[in-house]
Amino acid sequence: MKARLVGLLGAALTVIAPVAAVAQDSAMPGTFTGNIAIVNDYVFRGITQTNQDPAVQGGLDWDSGAGVYVGTWASSLEFGNDAGMELDLYGGYRGAVDNFTYDVGFLYYMYPSTTAAGLDFWEVYGKAGYNFGPAAVTFGLNYTPDNTGAANNDAGVYYSGVVSAPIGEMFSVSAGLGYSALEGVQNYTDWNIGGTFNIPSWFSLDVRYYDTDYEAVCGTFCDERFVVKISRAF
Repeated sequence: MKARLVGLLGAALTVIAPVAAVAQDSAMPGTFTGNIAIVNDYVFRGITQTNQDPAVQGGLDWDSGAGVYVGTWASSLEFGNDAGMELDLYGGYRGAVDNFTYDVGFLYYMYPSTTAAGLDFWEVYGKAGYNFGPAAVTFGLNYTPDNTGAANNDAGVYYSGVVSAPIGEMFSVSAGLGYSALEGVQNYTDWNIGGTFNIPSWFSLDVRYYDTDYEAVCGTFCDERFVVKISRAF
């Protein structure tokens, strides 16, 4: 695991460093932001991606200031084969009209450290949200014609919903519900609930409970678990 975490950091720096160098040019339009995190288990749509072991994660984003954005994000993995890293590339357009928000984009999942064929795949996604004041809700839909988790890499759709509410200036609670409809694979539901403590310009601590109704298929890879994530944005 230690070697994989070190490998991830090296690969992430290889991808991010050239972009970060460009960001130092004051003539470059838009805004760059980054993030780094340590998590005791990387859970994606209710299923562990690290065999319940810790992961190091990080990303870099560019926002044009006019709605268009692009970014990259990476995490260490432990799939049980030689896939030790996930690298995501994405871009899209987002905006807001009063309390209504929207976001549409493209996301590509890469597994560059593996020799296994057929793991890489892409999705298109759309999100819409509304802030009611005491709480905000967001609904999302992700579609791929070639899902890596499905038999014969068939199409897949992921439906999601999130409710979040601030409690004071530094703490918030949220809950999420998702449904994976995958051709060639049993559909399943995942859910999570947790809280986030945030100290601006320093760090965030998120503690979250995850579970699914998919345990009969994937056993301990998608059973209930608590996940602790410490992150910092810069």
